[in-house]
Amino acid sequence: MKPELFDTVSQVLKGPCGVTSPVSVQSRLVEDLELDSVGLLCLAVGLENRYRVKLEENPEEPPATVADVMELLNRALEKQNVEP
Repeated sequence: MKPELFDTVSQVLKGPCGVTSPVSVQSRLVEDLELDSVGLLCLAVGLENRYRVKLEENPEEPPATVADVMELLNRALEKQNVEP
């Protein structure tokens, strides 16, 4: 996985999503970063717009951590062969 992905996810979390807590790869989106449904949507849309990709998550297993989001983004980028 590309290290730039963490920087991008962190920037979107701290910018448009308004997260003020420290962000790490292990941060849990709801419990640690206190994202609600609007915050999770903000994160997904922010990343999709930035890279012009579609994040395809399993609705039965939504991403729980920053690492999960990075993996979803990495898969979307590989699928479209886009570099971060």
